[in-house]
Formats: sequence, structure tokens, C-alpha cells
Amino acid sequence: MTMNLQKDTLYACPLGDVDAFQFDRSVVDVFPDMIQRSVPGYSAIISAIGLLASRFAQADSICYDLGCSLGAATLSMRHKITTPNCKIIAVDNSTAMLSRCQAIIKRDTAVIPVELVCSDIQDIEIENASVVVLNFTLQFIPLADRNAFIQKIYAGLRPGGILILSEKLMFLDERQQSLQTEMHHEFKKANGYSDMEISQKRASLENVLIPETFDQHKTRLLQSGFDNAEVWFQYFNFASICALK
Repeated sequence: MTMNLQKDTLYACPLGDVDAFQFDRSVVDVFPDMIQRSVPGYSAIISAIGLLASRFAQADSICYDLGCSLGAATLSMRHKITTPNCKIIAVDNSTAMLSRCQAIIKRDTAVIPVELVCSDIQDIEIENASVVVLNFTLQFIPLADRNAFIQKIYAGLRPGGILILSEKLMFLDERQQSLQTEMHHEFKKANGYSDMEISQKRASLENVLIPETFDQHKTRLLQSGFDNAEVWFQYFNFASICALK
């Protein structure tokens, strides 16, 4: 995916009362820079999503990118899948994100059809799916809704399908939680964010992004019917899980 990278300076000045984080136009403009500098291992995860999709995509099926933002996972899948008659449905509830995503996809040269849908991902019917991607998306859904949402995804997956679930993790052990949080902050500092930017961004995400432990995710996935669920990638407190049907 080729685009001009506008530097993320949204939290570079004192804001007083920090508003809750939203995927609005201001975020869209700096999103590629923001996510590369904020999420450890993001590029590796995106690349591997394409490889996993190429392994699990089934003929005459649908691959879903739920919470697609600017379409990084969608394009990764689009360039790796060779299975015939596959279609990608990319969903996001931010019109600003989807507008920019549409422009990016129009410039892309891959041939697999992509349908962009502006909707709350919880309202989407999942059907005839062989691959479902939730790339740092579930963490923004209310805790009370997560079980039903994962069950819905499981029901819409074909046998042999895969759910790729990437999430920020929390840890029950206080020392581990402190260590992982500290190292994430050090990662962001190494990428040019100031202490004030880190603090204000953290305040904006409080009560918006609600992380869970890996055990909580795994229990939910297994109770929803998945045969197994394991971490295939982790970098500090960011991880990605493969759940197999």
C-alpha cells in the first residue's frame, strides 16, 4: 500500500481535557504513521495476514476484514490469495476511513474483488467465510458484546476456516503488566513520541480500548466452538491469535 505519510502530531501540544479517541478525519490523515509508531510489529502482522489468508482461503468463499480502517489487511490478502472466486468484504464504521480506503484500493492493481461496507461490524452478517480478520478491532467493542460477536463469526465460518485476531493484551500479574506497559512506552519513545504525547494518547483511549488477557480471548474462542486458538505473534503487549474451525 503506497501513500504519503503525514506525521502524527495529534497529541504533541497540551490539550487540557483530552477527548475520547475517535477514528475521525484528523486520525485518518495520520493513521499510517500513528499505527506504525504505536503498534509493535504491525508491519509483520499485516504481511503475515496475507500469507495466512493464502493458506486458508477457500474457493467460492468470502474473506472478511472487520474494522478495516485504511485497508492494510485487505490489500495484504488481496495480493496473496490465489484461490479462485474469492471476494473480500472490508467493513468499517468510519466514513472518513472508508473514503480514504476506497481511494487506496482504486490505485491498487490486484484483481480480487473488494466490497467496502460502512457499518458497525457487529451488524454485519458473516456468511460463507473462509477467513475473518479482526486486526486490533475487538478491543473497541464493549466487553458485554464480545462473546456474541465471536460466536457470530464462528457460525459464519466454513469448516477449515480461520479467524485472525490481533489485540493489545493485558496481564494479571502486576509486574508483568507494568513491564509490558513500560516497554510499549519505550517503543513509542524510540519512534519519536514524547512523554506528553504518550500520556495524552493513553488518556484518550481510556474506556475506549479495553484490553483482555490471552486466556480470556482463548476461553471465549474455544467456548464459541473453535477447535483451538494460539498466539502466532507477540511483541510486548501486542499479539495476534489464530483460531481454527
